[in-house]
Amino acid sequence: MKKRSIVFSILFFTSIMLMNAQNDFGIKGGLSYNTNGDLEEFSSEVTDIYKNDGKGKAGFNVGFYGKLDLGSIYIRPELVYTKTTSEYELNTGFTEDYNISKIDVPVLVGFKLIGPLNIFAGPAFQYILDNDLEGVSISDVENEYSVGVNIGASLEIGRFGLDVRYERGLSENEAEWTDAGETFKLDSRPEQLILSVSYSLSKKNN
Repeated sequence: MKKRSIVFSILFFTSIMLMNAQNDFGIKGGLSYNTNGDLEEFSSEVTDIYKNDGKGKAGFNVGFYGKLDLGSIYIRPELVYTKTTSEYELNTGFTEDYNISKIDVPVLVGFKLIGPLNIFAGPAFQYILDNDLEGVSISDVENEYSVGVNIGASLEIGRFGLDVRYERGLSENEAEWTDAGETFKLDSRPEQLILSVSYSLSKKNN
């Protein structure tokens, strides 16, 4: 019930931001290459700690954006569903995928450079909906709500936009579980390189 209330609140307040961004409004989606932090595996002997920094895999995102133009700068709130996957090799030799589903709410400040080229940066407020390591019974992450940062550049041509950005989770956030007498800690902060395409629903055709 608590999770539903938080998700509803995020959707409600972000919808208000998007509706008030009267200059532009649209949809967006894209692909990402993402990793998470280190996986630490503690054996029954405290001195035996196995670390794995993981391998990145492809993920995706889809959502909405709003945009408020303020001369040479603009403010762009977004509401995005994101799915990330990272691969880890356990001490047993098996590899497993760690999947995270989350709602991202970036609030970006952009600067118009030359023609269609822009640069932007801003915080990304994140709410983790689900996290799962295949083959392992995993408990919830320490903090379902966290904060990251986005920085990138974009091109806007007519109704279409293309942007590339780097995202990094800032809040420390661990998932912890025990399996077959082994204790695991996994840094769930995402690190992503994201390529997105957007389409304006409010701009007029040229």
